[in-house]
Amino acid sequence: MRIETAEEMHRFGRELAGRLRPGDLVVLSGGLGAGKTTLTQGIGAGLDVRGPITSPTFVIARVHPSLSAGPPLVHVDAYRLGGLAEVDDLDLDASLEEAVTVVEWGEGMVEELAEDRLEIRLERVGEGEEREVAVIGVGERWSGSVPW
Repeated sequence: MRIETAEEMHRFGRELAGRLRPGDLVVLSGGLGAGKTTLTQGIGAGLDVRGPITSPTFVIARVHPSLSAGPPLVHVDAYRLGGLAEVDDLDLDASLEEAVTVVEWGEGMVEELAEDRLEIRLERVGEGEEREVAVIGVGERWSGSVPW
């Protein structure tokens, strides 16, 4: 699917949040500036969590509690992690069942946390804001239910 602006990416995140529930793992991949954090900001807005949601590059993981009855958002940036052992040190599996967990740069590092997950690949198209977005549902939870 094509997303042409940052506002559309944010809107897509809000729409996606409406389909997410506690225990969901979302793995985001794409180059620098591909829109991973903007998408996560939209997910956070849709989940109605306390913000602001910023790139967690130097903090690695942030928990954004719900401002309503929904699940919290755990926002992780695996860019600086050296491997599976460092991912394991974050104890993400401890909060996975209660929260929606979004991991930027997590491809190849966090898949073992959940059999069911969404993998979202974002790719810049040219020099503007346009992005190509691929959403892949993995596992029984997403079987036949990914409309994008």
